[in-house]
Amino acid sequence: MQKDPAGLNLFRKPPQTISTSLSRLAWVRFCHEPLGIGSLLFIGLVCLAAILGYLITPDKTPFANQQFLELGLKKPGFKVDMLYVMNADPSTRSVWLHTMLMGEKGIASPLPVKSYRISKDTLYYRVYSETGIAIPAESKISLKKVRLLQTKTFWLGTDRFGRDYLSQLIIGARVSLSVGFISVFISLLIGITLGAIAGYFRGWADNLIMWFINVVWSIPTLLLVIAITFALGKGFWQVFIAVGLTMWVDVARMVRGQVMSLREKEFVEAGRALGFSDSRIIIRHILPNVMAAVIIISAANFASAILLEAGLSFLGLGVQPPVPSWGSMIKENYGYIILDYAYLAILPGIAIMLLVLAFMLMGNSLRDALDVKTRD
Repeated sequence: MQKDPAGLNLFRKPPQTISTSLSRLAWVRFCHEPLGIGSLLFIGLVCLAAILGYLITPDKTPFANQQFLELGLKKPGFKVDMLYVMNADPSTRSVWLHTMLMGEKGIASPLPVKSYRISKDTLYYRVYSETGIAIPAESKISLKKVRLLQTKTFWLGTDRFGRDYLSQLIIGARVSLSVGFISVFISLLIGITLGAIAGYFRGWADNLIMWFINVVWSIPTLLLVIAITFALGKGFWQVFIAVGLTMWVDVARMVRGQVMSLREKEFVEAGRALGFSDSRIIIRHILPNVMAAVIIISAANFASAILLEAGLSFLGLGVQPPVPSWGSMIKENYGYIILDYAYLAILPGIAIMLLVLAFMLMGNSLRDALDVKTRD
C-alpha cells in the first residue's frame, strides 16, 4: 500500500459517519415510541384490508350486499351448506383488479340448503328453513348446473338481512379511510394556501382571510357539515367534500402563525436579497419548515373526519345504502343493543374507536418525534 512522504496512508478509507438528517433523527425517535409504532401498524393493517377489499371478504358481491333473508341474525360462527348454481359462463369471470376494486356478481348463485342427496346425475335438496317452520318440499337440479356444494361459515354472523357481517366491516373501512384521506387533502389544499398568503403578505390580505376564518370558525362544525351536505346532496363524494370544506380552518390558522414567525428569519431575508419571487420563497423555503406541524394536525384531522363521517351516516346524511359504512351499520343495528345481538352495533363502534385512537396516538408520537426542542 502506497504512502505519502510523511508516512500517511493515501488510500485510507474515510471514517464512516452516521447520518444526522432531521428526517432520519425524527424517524429514529418515532421508532422509540411504542404507542406510535403500534398505532402505525394497526392503521397499516386496516389500510391493507381496505385496499384488498373484495379479494379477502367472504362476500365478493358489490358492496358485500348478498342477502339471505332466511339466514338473518345468525350468531358468529354460524355454518350452513351452500349450493352454488351456475348462472353465467365461467369465461366471463372478472380480472382480479376489477374484483378487488368493484367486487364481482359471480358466475354462480348461492342457495342455502337444509339437506341434500345425490341420485345419479340429479341433486335433491331442501331449502334452509328455521327450526319449527314447516319442512320445505324437496327440489331437484341437474348436477351439470351445480358449480359447487360446500359448507359456508359466517365468522361474525349475519345482520337482519342475512348479509355477511365480516364483509360489511371490511368494506365499511374503505369509506372511513377514503373520507379521511380525501377530506384531509382538501383541507390541506385550502388551509395551507390561505394560511401562507395571510401570514406572508399580511395587510389587507391577512385581514380578509382572518375575517373569513373567524366567520367559518364561529359556525359549529357538525351544523356546517350538515348544511353543506344538504346543499350538495346525499352521496359518497358529497360527504368527502362536505367534511373537507369544514376542516381547513385549523390548518389555515396554524400555517398562518408559523409563516408569520418564519417570514422574519434570516434565510427569508436572504431570499429576498437574491431576488427570489414571493411564490418561490413561500413554496421552497417557508412551507418545508411548516410541514412538521402540518403532519401532526393532519393526523388529528384524519381522526375527526372519521368521526364526522360516522355521525353523518348515523343520521342518514352520509353514504347511502347499499354502500356499507361503520356509521350506517350502527344506525341499522342500534336497536339490538338491549337484545341478544348487541355485537351488531358494538363491533363497528369499536372499529371507529380503535381507528380514531390510533390516529390520535400516532399524532402525539409524531409531535414528540418532530419537536426539535425536546431531547432524549
